[in-house]
Amino acid sequence: MTPKRKQRLILVCLMLVGVGLAATIGLKAFKENITLFRSPSDIQAGLVSEGTRFRIGGMVVDESVQRRSDNLDIKFELTDHAHTVAVSFNGILPDLFREGQGIVALGQLDADGVFVASEVLAKHDENYMPPEVAEALEKAGKMPGTSANYGAKTLVQP
Repeated sequence: MTPKRKQRLILVCLMLVGVGLAATIGLKAFKENITLFRSPSDIQAGLVSEGTRFRIGGMVVDESVQRRSDNLDIKFELTDHAHTVAVSFNGILPDLFREGQGIVALGQLDADGVFVASEVLAKHDENYMPPEVAEALEKAGKMPGTSANYGAKTLVQP
């Protein structure tokens, strides 16, 4: 092999290693930033481990909201009408947050099985429901305003 061919071969190998390294770093960053959606039933079934960051959605259980008067700690329960999960949040809730409301929260489970939310999002009007929440409620057969069973395509009517 001539020295010129040897140099080209080394250059091509270094380029392949560089591209592979860049792809590995990019995929690792993508994997760390992905947040999956889970329902209270998924949590009850043990599909989520402690410390894993994910989104949870469902309906705020009536009469479950507990606010502290001395700080911004709020505790409430979230349900897909099949299972219920306790949620803890420290911060200001959206104006549209209320009992019986469909919400999506971002956070993780603690050692006690309580979902510790870092962000809470509420739907913006009575006709909208986040697709993930609607799917979880349909699976439980408890879509509001309907008698839907899982598998049926349901639209929430105003």
